[in-house]
Amino acid sequence: MDTLTAFGLFAVMMMLVTYALEKRSHWFILAFAGSCVLGSAYGFLQGAWPFGLVEAIWSVVAVRRWRVARRPD
Repeated sequence: MDTLTAFGLFAVMMMLVTYALEKRSHWFILAFAGSCVLGSAYGFLQGAWPFGLVEAIWSVVAVRRWRVARRPD
């Protein structure tokens, strides 16, 4: 396994873990956004720009969800 593949595996694993934990804290939503940025970087670095673009969009969506979730009720 080369370094780029290991990076991609790490990014996707972090996306899975942080997504699963989102209900516990709004900070996991922000961590999910960060892991989407890592996934996007992986997509662009390995030449799959559609994957990189979609992950970048997901990161923006997650940041918006984090902003809503951190507001006091």
